[in-house]
Amino acid sequence: MPVTTAPPAPLSDRSVPARRIAWASMVGTSLESFDFYLFAYFSAYFLGPLFFDPLGTFGGQLAAFATIAVAFVVRPIGAVLFGHMGDRLGRRTTLLWTVGIMGVATGLIGLLPTYAQAGWLGAVLIVLLRVVQGLSLGGEWGGSILLATENSGRVKRAFYAAIPQLGSPVGSMLTAVVFIVMTLVLPAEELAAWGWRIPFLLAIPLLAVSLYLRWSIDETPVFKEVVAEGRRDRLPFLTMFRQRPAAIAIAVGAALLGIGSYSLMNTYTINYGVAQLGFSYQDLLIATTIGALVQFVTIPLFGVWATRIGSARVVAWGALGTLLITFPMYFLLQFATFPILVATMVVGGILPTMSWAALGGLMNDLFPDHYRYSALSISYAIAATVSGFVPLLTIAIGEATAYAWWHPGIVLGAMSLVTLVAAWAAARVPRVPESEADADRFAAAGRT
Repeated sequence: MPVTTAPPAPLSDRSVPARRIAWASMVGTSLESFDFYLFAYFSAYFLGPLFFDPLGTFGGQLAAFATIAVAFVVRPIGAVLFGHMGDRLGRRTTLLWTVGIMGVATGLIGLLPTYAQAGWLGAVLIVLLRVVQGLSLGGEWGGSILLATENSGRVKRAFYAAIPQLGSPVGSMLTAVVFIVMTLVLPAEELAAWGWRIPFLLAIPLLAVSLYLRWSIDETPVFKEVVAEGRRDRLPFLTMFRQRPAAIAIAVGAALLGIGSYSLMNTYTINYGVAQLGFSYQDLLIATTIGALVQFVTIPLFGVWATRIGSARVVAWGALGTLLITFPMYFLLQFATFPILVATMVVGGILPTMSWAALGGLMNDLFPDHYRYSALSISYAIAATVSGFVPLLTIAIGEATAYAWWHPGIVLGAMSLVTLVAAWAAARVPRVPESEADADRFAAAGRT
């Protein structure tokens, strides 16, 4: 694929430390994760009765989980669109668009009419807004990883790639805290009548914070070098599949556990715990919040570990550990005590999080810089699309097996196995040179 030539990008006078940029990237990702997880929590308990009431309890649950899946289905389209923008226009510009679109769509959900107020109109609009959310999120993760890694040196890249991954537990914890406060302050009737709108409307002020943080960050040095050297591809999406199709498959498999485990633990398990195991909704939110708090410590530690042994190996160890504890964890959960629930959220979160923390570093090593935004976004989006059907698939297996204690373990175990194989393959793929100067260093090292 031919590349375009362009004048060198102007260098900024601002010199922002890589650590500050990584944490700013994490804050932006946290706010987008809050917007997205907000809908996941909402759908687990409120979406069916409020928007799909004529379908009944089980039909409403299926419709709610299918609405979650809609955003994941369109996510690859958003990854292609925003990946192209990220490789052509820049990482920073693209991330301003993604967070803006997500914040507006989330705020509008809080204004929708329910089925009791406007019939099926609210359901149609909520599906459309989920499409918008999915398109936006398709370009978010890859850009956040690159904003952090492309402002750091190669030695610490695995660590800085882990920092934006804190955005997912931060978003999950913020969402859980908001709903916990809501359940404590409002009676169930008022929460179902109007209180559920408040968390969605909070997205508007949070959007302003995120836009400010991203506006204050300069473009990455790596992208500036790509522009200066005239190495931007006209169609990075096509170049990516033409040059490294195997790497795309590896990246998708490596991402499956990290993304899918969140869908399983934070969406399906909440519904399963209330409907089948007899936990209260509040207990499940508290347990999820505790699990997220533990990840604030473990994710940076796994990032440090990845700088020592390599990102792919950390992903592999996380997948292997998850595979080993999956069925014992769900066997214990059937006894339905709160300490076991908390232990499930903590242990069942730490091991998949090991794969999640090192995922950005693994993908960063698989692809060259001139189409890396597209490659990371599309690989992640494909894995996220598959993961979006995890709650739907798990509830279908549960219904077919009369909700046997082991039915979620089938899904989690399968995802762990796929990620383990992908991480093993990724560890055997040579790291790509980052620039022409870097390529010269690689070549010189090979000659000595």
